[in-house]
Amino acid sequence: MPDTEEIARDSVVPPDVRRQAVNWLVELQSDIVTDETRDQWQKWRMSHPDHEYAWQQVEVFSRKLRGLPSPLAHAALTPPHSSSRRRAIKALTVLIFLGGGTWVAGEGRLWCWWPEDYCTGIGEHRAVTLSDGTGIELNSGSAITVNFDDTRRLIRLMNGEIMVTTAPDPRLANGIGAARPLLIETAQGILRAIGTRFTVRQFDVSQQGKSSVAVFEGAVEIQPITGRLRQLEVGQQAAFTRDGVIAVGMACEADTAWRQGMIVARDMPLIDFLAELGRHRSGWLSCDPAVAQLKVTGTYPLADIGKILAILQKTLPIDVQLFTRYWIRVGARQEDT
Repeated sequence: MPDTEEIARDSVVPPDVRRQAVNWLVELQSDIVTDETRDQWQKWRMSHPDHEYAWQQVEVFSRKLRGLPSPLAHAALTPPHSSSRRRAIKALTVLIFLGGGTWVAGEGRLWCWWPEDYCTGIGEHRAVTLSDGTGIELNSGSAITVNFDDTRRLIRLMNGEIMVTTAPDPRLANGIGAARPLLIETAQGILRAIGTRFTVRQFDVSQQGKSSVAVFEGAVEIQPITGRLRQLEVGQQAAFTRDGVIAVGMACEADTAWRQGMIVARDMPLIDFLAELGRHRSGWLSCDPAVAQLKVTGTYPLADIGKILAILQKTLPIDVQLFTRYWIRVGARQEDT
């Protein structure tokens, strides 16, 4: 259940901030998003905690709309500043903040619309077993939908990250017919599991539309929406966009430490470390460019992020500034004069 402070916060987010958040969501759906637009969007998010809170809600909601007819698609295709776009944004704002029940969903909680959905809130992890025996572990802030039919076993990763441990299709064992492929769909393409254990991550729109996969057993085929098929073998990982595979490297088991409630860093830039921490807490965790490349090494329990930040402040030349419960800034340490 959301606490009293959370409910009070939800009820006072100004309507104009909600509309601004939806407008930014629409802008970022455009086929051409400039660096200037992204910079302006980031500045808007950082300018007030209400902005960040509203953005988190509409971004999670947008994942639920992927592949469905919606005002989001209509708004993104209409000319900027047109009356039709203004009407579409108004409809989206009502859908998200009134019809969607976003503001009573609880802190960081994704909501499920279909019986097959599995979700985790911010800071929550969950393990489930699907009807075919496939195991799914969901990282913080993740959501999937499941659609098994006579021809395929399809899992859509709507948001976040999952670990998949495949199981043989029980239909084959029962002599019902040919084995159905196990497929994982993201916004950038479809993965086909080949007797495997692997992770899949769907990055958000702020990270320029990509997914990643790391293979720990077996193999996985990557089929980007418009790119060429690529197969990853055990021990490999890759990122991919709609147009193709963009990076192939070595898979690292330490990257799955979230399954044990940990984060493992080895000479990780501070800005990347904070980005990973930010996946496990509600609000905005920003990093001053002046300290962004400081290196972080160690194993940290995610149960107490405040303690992690306190440790970093003791071991690195940084100050951690807490503006509100939802807005923390990490910057260079100010020397006493």
